[in-house]
Amino acid sequence: MLDVSIIIVTWNALDHVDACLAAIRDGGADGVAHEVIVVDNASTDSTVAHVRSTWPDVQVIATGRNGGMAAGNNVGMLAAKGRSFLLLNSDAFLEPGSLRRMLDRLDAATDTTAAVVPRLQYPDGSPQRSVRGFPTTWRYATEFLGIRKLAPRTQLLNAFYAGGLDLRAPQDVDWATGACLLVPRAAVDEVGLMDEAFFMYGEEVDWLWRMRDRGRRVAWEPGALVVHVGGGSSQQTRGALYQRQLANHVRTMSLHAGVGAARRTRWIMLLALRLRALLLPAGRREAARAGVATVRATDPRHPEAAVIPSWPALEQEAAAPR
Repeated sequence: MLDVSIIIVTWNALDHVDACLAAIRDGGADGVAHEVIVVDNASTDSTVAHVRSTWPDVQVIATGRNGGMAAGNNVGMLAAKGRSFLLLNSDAFLEPGSLRRMLDRLDAATDTTAAVVPRLQYPDGSPQRSVRGFPTTWRYATEFLGIRKLAPRTQLLNAFYAGGLDLRAPQDVDWATGACLLVPRAAVDEVGLMDEAFFMYGEEVDWLWRMRDRGRRVAWEPGALVVHVGGGSSQQTRGALYQRQLANHVRTMSLHAGVGAARRTRWIMLLALRLRALLLPAGRREAARAGVATVRATDPRHPEAAVIPSWPALEQEAAAPR
């Protein structure tokens, strides 16, 4: 079995997919037996044709629909042969040796690891914050009401963005954004695939939270470095995705913290968005007003039903004699 299946979901990604694939070829995956799978979510540019003609060793799966990041990653994992999955954004570029370092970290604790996450930086070399704390009502308050800015380096006021952690050293963290996640197949065997109802933004925290509930932890590996442009494809539909992200916050709390916590979070979000609609410059007020409507329409008592495709290992477990 291959060590790693590298899965890259694309949507109109022609501007950066070559750099992503070149970084893998030019040292990012050195010393690791791997395959590369590009899952295309109905691009309207020439991403599919370009990758097929330029990168013949890459397996390309054209889904014919844009089901979101979770759906694309699920398609890739179902087709993958590796004992682990590297979920890599199309605008994320592995630095030489990074995948080997991540795999070594995973192999040191495969049975207890949900994912290994690398250090991210922007193309200009500045650090990109990717480590997060699992959401709570208080943490949403510090974010939406701007309280975290009073003491951004403290755990009390900025745990959502890992305030108070010394990220120079390897350690376990709650979760990290999904630009680059190395996930063992064994973890997916336990909890199944991503929930496609999240579409984009929130799918990784839900998935990693489900793994944490099974006793697994996210391993921060700062010795591995990935350059991440950020928003490579999502820039094209930023307004709509922001509204979906707001609804996903409430849904996440309903699913993992309960209806009461979700209601309190929803109230805080509505307060913050209404203040923004009053105080922000004219060009940004409309997004806040739309956000109020989105959050009001999201009922914590009835979160959207999960959409999680079948996973072979879980099917086999369910079919086994008791």
